[in-house]
Amino acid sequence: MRFLIDACLPRDFMPVLESCGHVAIDVRDIGMGGARDADIADHARANRCCLLTEDWGFADIRVYPPAQYHGIVVFELSDNSIDQKLAALRNLLGRGDIVEALPGRLAIVTPTRIRLRLPL
Repeated sequence: MRFLIDACLPRDFMPVLESCGHVAIDVRDIGMGGARDADIADHARANRCCLLTEDWGFADIRVYPPAQYHGIVVFELSDNSIDQKLAALRNLLGRGDIVEALPGRLAIVTPTRIRLRLPL
C-alpha cells in the first residue's frame, strides 16, 4: 500500500512502513510540508495514497468523505512522544486485515486500539 505521511508525524514512520513492504511518502519530501490540508488530501487522492495524520480536520467526513480516498488514518495520542506515535503505527501495521480494509474508510488509531468507520 502507498502511504502519505503528514508533516505532523515523525519521519521515523518511513522506515517502519517500508520494512513492512509499503511505499512511504513524506509530504516534506515532495514540497508539501506547509501545504493546506485540502492540497494534501488532493495529492493523497490523486496518487491513491492512504493519508496518515494527527490532524483531526481530516476526520471530518463531511469535508473529507472517506469513500473518495484510499484511506484516512488519524492517530489519536495522549502525548506527543515519538514512541507513542510509533506504537500506534505498529498497532495499525500489525493488523493486516485492517490495513487491507483502509481504502474508502476512516480509521482512528491509538497505540492499543483501532476504530474503523464503516463505509457509508
